[in-house]
Order: sequence, then C-alpha cells, then structure tokens
Amino acid sequence: MTDRSGLGRRAVALAVSAGLLASCSEGSPDRDRPASSPTMAAPDGARPALPSAPATDSAARLARQLDRATATLRARGAPAADVRRAAEFQQLAVRAIATARPAFGRKVTGLLDPRTARATRDDARAAVLLLSMLTNPAQELPRWRIVRPPPAQELLGHYRRVQRRLGVHWSYLAAIHLVETRMGRIRGVSTAGALGPMQFLPTTWDLYGGDGDIQDPGDAILAAGRLLVANGAPGDMAGALWHYNPSDAYVGAVLSYARTMRRSPSAYHRYFHWRVLYTHQRGTHVLPVGYPGKQPVLLPES
Repeated sequence: MTDRSGLGRRAVALAVSAGLLASCSEGSPDRDRPASSPTMAAPDGARPALPSAPATDSAARLARQLDRATATLRARGAPAADVRRAAEFQQLAVRAIATARPAFGRKVTGLLDPRTARATRDDARAAVLLLSMLTNPAQELPRWRIVRPPPAQELLGHYRRVQRRLGVHWSYLAAIHLVETRMGRIRGVSTAGALGPMQFLPTTWDLYGGDGDIQDPGDAILAAGRLLVANGAPGDMAGALWHYNPSDAYVGAVLSYARTMRRSPSAYHRYFHWRVLYTHQRGTHVLPVGYPGKQPVLLPES
C-alpha cells in the first residue's frame, strides 16, 4: 500500500482545493470548442479580461469571473500563459465555493452554464471530501520542495501507455497523480518513508515497481497501474482505489476528477495547472515552484 500517515495523507488532504470547469463531451484531452454563450464573448474579438482573485462577496460576480475563465480555457489557440492563469483562477474559485456556505455555492452554480455548473459542483464536492481527511492540521509549512512537473503531454503519454498495457483508463492514473503530488510538483519523503510522484512505500514498490525507479514518473505511473489491477481494476475501480488509499473520501475524490477528465476534452490540461495549496492552523498557502527558496503566498479567507 501507499503511505497515508505522512506525506501521502498530507499531500492528499492539505494540497487540496478545486477549480475545473468542463464540457460534457468525451474525447482526447485537447481544448474544448469555444462556448457559444454571449456572456463568454469578448467585444470586437478581444479576449475577456482574466480575473485575478475570486469574488467571494458576490455570487453573480464570481459566476461572471468563472465564465471569463471558461472562455479562455475553451478557446482554441488561447495563449499558454492565459490558459495557465485561467486554470489557477478556477482552482481558487472552486476552493472558495467549497469552503463557503452551501447557499453561496448554489447561487454561483445556478448562474452558470449547465455544463460548467455540473463540473463546478463535482470539483467542489471533491474538495470537500479531501478536506474532510484533514483532521489534524499541521502547525508549520511542510519540508517539501516544489518543482516544475514534467510537460503535460509527456505525462499524458505515460498514462496512456499504462492504459494500453493494463487496461486502466488513463484518467484514473492522472487523478491519482493530481491528488498525491499535484502531478509531480511535490518532492519529499513521508514520515513513514513514502517516495516519488505516486507516493509508494519501498515495500509496496518492491511488489509493483519491477526494475523501475520509484522517483521516475513513467515507472511510478506504471507501478500504480499494476497496484490497481492487482486489486480489481479496471472492473472495480472504487475497490482498487480503496487499496491505494483506504479512505472513502479519497476514493470519491479520485473518481470525481477522473470522471471530469473523461467528460471534458480540456479538463486534463486545466488540472495540470493546479498549484500546491497547503492548509495548516494559520491558513492556506500557495506553495510556488521553487519553494522553500521561494516564499509561499497566504490566501485570504473566503
């Protein structure tokens, strides 16, 4: 089993919030087609201004902000920097919904396009599930290094190779990778000794890692696929995921993220840009690439 007592559990429960909007179509993870909603259209062909922070004091304004971010994420040919900023905003926006009063979230989603509303609700519920695992917040920031992950297409290639080889849909592997280490951004060793981008104990790695390197993304993703298959995948994904982490909240969140990626051609790329958020007793920080050398940013309370 992977470790749940140290880095594994903290990476799951603390590096958490949500913020993905998706369409309902199946397909490969390329960008969605531009939405036809007039609220998402920019005047005279100009791109809508990207919001910088969620409007937690106004459901209507937050819904408009999410519309603008969605327009960027669905637009073919949108600049990479704009896509990244839009995805980062959505992560914070849905975190705000997840931590606000339920009535506020219902007001926001009630003003959104139905496709966007469903994905927003799903991601907010996933965030709530993961936050429920946080029973003992740390007093200090973690002794992690935050690094730049491998390119999105490189990781997608690893997930898809495991799907072809073992039959586990790539979206489940991506969702585990997202929850465990934000797709490889978190580098550190748990108190129980769990290692690598998919968080394996060395004893578990001996069972599923083969001759691979526990720190190598491709080897670790393949080992995760082997662990899932040994425990019922692809026929019983919920049961297999429970063996990855024996927590109903964990299983529910991973299933939700995987489902969103299967529904939306652009969801994977949006999840890829999620940053590491760490909650402790004094608040939630964004841990940027370069941490601990680069200072974390304390988020305002919702």
